[in-house]
Formats: sequence, C-alpha cells, structure tokens
Amino acid sequence: MNSFSRSCRLLIAKSRSVSTVPALSTFSSFTQFIIPSNRVSQRTTGYVNPVFQYGLAKFSSDAAPLSKEHIEKLVKNNKVVVFMKGVPDEPRCGFSNAVVQVLRMHGVTSYDSHDVLQDENIRQGIKDYTNWPTIPQVFINGEFVGGCDILIEMHKNGELVEQLSKVGIKSALLDEAKKDS
Repeated sequence: MNSFSRSCRLLIAKSRSVSTVPALSTFSSFTQFIIPSNRVSQRTTGYVNPVFQYGLAKFSSDAAPLSKEHIEKLVKNNKVVVFMKGVPDEPRCGFSNAVVQVLRMHGVTSYDSHDVLQDENIRQGIKDYTNWPTIPQVFINGEFVGGCDILIEMHKNGELVEQLSKVGIKSALLDEAKKDS
C-alpha cells in the first residue's frame, strides 16, 4: 500500500458518511475515486465526499504547485491581495477572518482574495513562493507582508496605515481619528 492509499484511508475513516473503506492503490486522482456512501454528496467520476475532498486533492499525484510566474501575476494584480481560507464574506478560519476584519477597519474593501481551500495548487504554490508555511498570506503592492499575526501587529503599531498610504489607499481609521479630535 502506497502513502496515497494510507492517507486516503485515514481521511475516509474520519468521514461519517462512508460505510466502507475501499482499496485505493490503483487510483492516482481524487476525481477518479469511487467512495461507497449512504448519501450522494457530489458527483464527479465517482462520489466525492466534501468532508475530505480537499484532503484527497492534497495527496493527488496530479496536483502541482502553480509556477512562480503565475503566482507573481496573482500577487501583482491588485494593490492588496490576500490568500486565505474561504472568501472575505465567509472566511473559513479564524486567522483569515482576523485579516478580513483588520482590512475592513481600515476601509479596504476592494482587494483580490484567493480561497486556497478551492485549489491545492494555489495553496502549495503560494507557500512555496513566499517560503511561509501558513495561510492567510497578505500582499501589498505585490510585496509579501506576512500572515495574520504580522498584519495585526502592523495595525497596532500604525505601519499598516503607512503601507496602505504608499499604494494610494487612505485608511478609514485616519478619518475616525479626525472626528475624535
């Protein structure tokens, strides 16, 4: 049994709707994988349970991180770019939510966001590009700023206002400060 098979068996065993765990050694991609299920949750070539769909993609031999050139295009496409879990209206982790909230406090509502849970190639590609192991990842003017902890620290010490100003974005917190004085 190869590591793909062992990993998939573990993921399947954790899924509540799977009644049996089939052998996986002959499959190279989650889209070719047939899962016995009490419920039909999604149809591709077989049934793919959304509980572990992204986990199977992680172990797929077909997945390859995006090229450095492709990632560069994504990070330079807008003044602010965020690679996160979920989307700004529905973040799927607390750290991604914190980044969205900090940007909202500053009045930054127009930015590109990329949901790394939707594409393992983007998820691994951005980690390789920045040599930063965690998500979310924030870029301002094409330059990697950091993750949630760094963005919060920049917010606290005023650096975020300066960084946004450099790219022509006036922080909404400056307007609030004027009202208070």
